[in-house]
Amino acid sequence: MHENRRLLSLDFFRGLTVAAMILVNNPGSWGHIYAPLEHAEWNGCTPTDLIFPFFLFIVGVSIAFSMGSKRLEPATHSKTLFKACKRALILFGLGLFLSLFPKIFTDPVSALQHVRIPGVLQRIAVVFFFASWIFIKSSEKGIFRVMTGLLFGYWLLMNFVPVPGTGYANLEKETNLGAWLDRTLLTEDHLWKSARTWDPEGILSTVPAIASGLFGLLVGMYLKRKDLEESVKISWLFSTGLATVMLGLLWDLQFPINKSLWTSSFVLYTGGLATLGLAFCYWIIDVQQYTRFTKPFVVYGVNAITVFFLSGLMPRLLNMIKVTGADGSKIGLATWKYETFFVPYFSPVNASLASAVVLVLTWMLILWIMYNKKIFIKV
Repeated sequence: MHENRRLLSLDFFRGLTVAAMILVNNPGSWGHIYAPLEHAEWNGCTPTDLIFPFFLFIVGVSIAFSMGSKRLEPATHSKTLFKACKRALILFGLGLFLSLFPKIFTDPVSALQHVRIPGVLQRIAVVFFFASWIFIKSSEKGIFRVMTGLLFGYWLLMNFVPVPGTGYANLEKETNLGAWLDRTLLTEDHLWKSARTWDPEGILSTVPAIASGLFGLLVGMYLKRKDLEESVKISWLFSTGLATVMLGLLWDLQFPINKSLWTSSFVLYTGGLATLGLAFCYWIIDVQQYTRFTKPFVVYGVNAITVFFLSGLMPRLLNMIKVTGADGSKIGLATWKYETFFVPYFSPVNASLASAVVLVLTWMLILWIMYNKKIFIKV
């Protein structure tokens, strides 16, 4: 495989993941959602809980392909890491902008006083930077050791370090060590507005999230090997993915699978499933060359961060435009669209889903046009 060749299966898998992310992030009504499209209340894992760890896994795989040649040139390491740091800062800044918008323009003081600092793009930024740095500076064995160390270190911290003010280690929402650290360092004003006392993208849980990126990094490095037959790679990926899922389920017995805490069992379970998913896509698309069905999600995959950011920004922009609702009150344009074109024609839960599906298809059309015009926006 050529060093700089793009894996079509990776673009497809990334696009499928981002499209799913947009679907679950944009229901017509947060009060009417099908159970598989919601996150687990606490412990456990729904299909929706797989989306974010899959994306971080894909970040790791992508680093292995995009930075592979640079890793072999020590003289360029500083330049490569500077670029990685710059990209991470841009991603982090975009995440903060989404948290601030539109209040930063109407009440900037209050917006800054209550801005949520953690977030999805912020976590992607941190994982991307550390995974890049570890990839550039470590061997394959070294990366595996770091990943293992992060998972066991996090397990030790969460299960055995007494939480100040509580007095004992625990895995509850508001009293676990990660929640205490977030409140101490960031304060409640800068945490997830739906909870304030804890954050699903908090500081401490970002440590095992980096391990999710390293998991993908190791898989990407394996896929790039030129000394193995494709059949051997696929067999190894399926076997490793299945074994890791089983390890995650076993660890779940003591350290429950939990997305909000990003537990070590969650990393193994989701990393194993991501490996199985990518292996299947790789076999079908890159090995068997069945590619006719791929374009709808490839167009998402090659502009993934762009569409994720814009899909978060657009509803905020639309709701700044006020129109008259059916009851005569002033409502945002996005809300009016949902109440006018979906609510009257479907049951509440199907109206909510239909609105999200139409949004995914709308973005797919926009991205298709961008793809045909070779418009690829890089962060």
